[in-house]
Amino acid sequence: MAAAASHHQQHRHPKRRRLALALSLSPSPTPDAAAPPLDSLADELLFLVLDRVAQADPRALKSFALASRACHAAESRHRHVVRPLRTDLLPAALARYPCATRLDLSLCARVPDAALASAVVSGPSALRAVDLSRSRGFGAAGVAALAASCPGLADLDLSNGVDLGDAAAAEVARAKGLRRLSLARWKTLTDMGLGCVAVGCAELRELSLKWCLGVSDLGIQLLALKCKKLTSLDLSYTMITQDSFLPIMKLPNLQELTLVGCIGIDDDALGSLEKECSKSLQVLDLSQCQNITDVGVSAILKSVPNLLELDLSYCCPVTPSMVRSLQKIPKLRTLKLEGCKFIADGLKAIGTSCVSLRELSLSKCSGVTDTELSFAVSRLKNLLKLDITCCRNITDVSLAAITSSCTSLVSLRMESCSRVSSGALQLIGKHCSHLEELDLTDSDLDGEGLKALARCSKLSSLKIGICLKISDEGLTHIGRSCPKLRDIDLYRCGGLSDDGIIQIAQGCPMLESINLSYCTEITDSSLISLSKCAKLNTLEIRGCPMITSTGLSEIAMGCRLLSKLDIKKCFDINDVGMLYLSQFSHSLRQINLSYCSVTDIGLLSLSSISGLQNMTIVHLAGITPNGVTATLMVCGCLTKVKLHEAFKSMMPPHMIKNVEARGCVFQWIDKPFKVEVEPCDVWKQQSQDVLVR
Repeated sequence: MAAAASHHQQHRHPKRRRLALALSLSPSPTPDAAAPPLDSLADELLFLVLDRVAQADPRALKSFALASRACHAAESRHRHVVRPLRTDLLPAALARYPCATRLDLSLCARVPDAALASAVVSGPSALRAVDLSRSRGFGAAGVAALAASCPGLADLDLSNGVDLGDAAAAEVARAKGLRRLSLARWKTLTDMGLGCVAVGCAELRELSLKWCLGVSDLGIQLLALKCKKLTSLDLSYTMITQDSFLPIMKLPNLQELTLVGCIGIDDDALGSLEKECSKSLQVLDLSQCQNITDVGVSAILKSVPNLLELDLSYCCPVTPSMVRSLQKIPKLRTLKLEGCKFIADGLKAIGTSCVSLRELSLSKCSGVTDTELSFAVSRLKNLLKLDITCCRNITDVSLAAITSSCTSLVSLRMESCSRVSSGALQLIGKHCSHLEELDLTDSDLDGEGLKALARCSKLSSLKIGICLKISDEGLTHIGRSCPKLRDIDLYRCGGLSDDGIIQIAQGCPMLESINLSYCTEITDSSLISLSKCAKLNTLEIRGCPMITSTGLSEIAMGCRLLSKLDIKKCFDINDVGMLYLSQFSHSLRQINLSYCSVTDIGLLSLSSISGLQNMTIVHLAGITPNGVTATLMVCGCLTKVKLHEAFKSMMPPHMIKNVEARGCVFQWIDKPFKVEVEPCDVWKQQSQDVLVR
């Protein structure tokens, strides 16, 4: 009998075994100091503890719930977000967590009406927010059931409902208490459906109608008439014209208006605003409105005196007269001019007219010169964020002016500023020590530059991909001095080896994302060191031929939060690596296996990762149509799969239809098999040649 008890002890549930071990290692309380029961703790205190536990490992809450009935009940009261892996789990999940206020169905590619109706069975729900933005398969009946079962619903995201229209909108209107609603990409929605929403949801504060191509001025006018409490409205890529623009601009509480790509908005519309236009607007996005000129921009600025943020990206040429009109909005803090063409003295005018700016984006602008940029930044001494990506004509002169005048910068983006020298880049570290985000991709940065950047101890994001001069020694300085680093991009930095990566892993314990693609000299040693970064969720090691399953297995065991993995052209990663991923990487959502040495066995093992959504499996010599078929049938959460076109004719058509019916999209790739990895310097030269042509 003792032997039987011993055998039972060895084969208990692993979570209970870990709990028993933890209890056995804890000191036994003395009779005079008995531990207080869990029920005696206030929920506020207990929930704080559970929040800390969830930050370290979300799955630990499940182990906690298994400890006792009290723990089970406490975890049930604590959870406010329900995120089921499959729709058939929805009724049980809502019954298990009656205090949940948010339902996230982003892992369910297909949500039929019956699944949403199942929420009605258990009676009224406490849910206040539902996210269906990545789900398909439901219609008006499902929306009706959801609205009926959630009387307190305030936040509903139905984005990407390309098959939803007026009937579904009429059911949305039954949710009278909605405060936030997204109907983005409802391409069949018309004014009739929008009218139902406008009449039924008068309490709306935020609404997105982006890409609702069937909506016209009539529907927008009714919306403006009925929903007076709107504070945020997105009408991007709709057919809005001057007729409905004025009613929208008169909304008394409107603070944010997004009109990206609205070709019906022109100078006449912007100039039609009257003095009674609402003064509440703080954020205005007119990017990609191709029929707007500097004349129209100057006209509208007279009517928005309290504007804080203005986006004119890819909109119109920037003239001195237009910029001078910005003086009418003295509170302006953010100005985005990405892709705009600067007329002579246009950039200088920003320096004299927008002295209160905190953020300026000049990414991909033409006409940006050293003279004008230097003058502008010399006047913008309070600037916190500056984006000069692809301003290819600026030189050391501009950077010297930036670093001497804007010493409080927290974000600097200057990718592909190829005429700035390595010596000038050192000025960033010497003068801008408050930086938290820095992008020097495709620059002349070298080891000395990295040494200088080590003074920026607050860095959380560092992008230095395609910097061919950096070495392990320079990276060592970053690892030793930037403990807050969360994101580092080392794409195609061919001069790096394990030594530099190990220093980053040891010195940056908060690391969440690292890109080592085509760093061809790194080995498993780098991955072993990175496995100690418990918060790592994104790992890109594409084209690293010296990495094997040994290193990947260490990542799987150490980085339990891993959600995105790219191991394309890691030729020595095989089924062993996949088995470790299937055992430990339960948070994995996206994986690229192309060109790896994985067979059907390894591929099928990944099906145990219940939340896996995106797979790229092109040019895997070891897989067969049967193996792919079996994997796709078992992986129920897949939303996107990339396969070589040759498999299309070798897989059963009914299987493909079944997988597509679940909400999965196939992308058939017809690319030739290419094993060799080009050296970083050769690749960069070829890229520059293409850019010149």
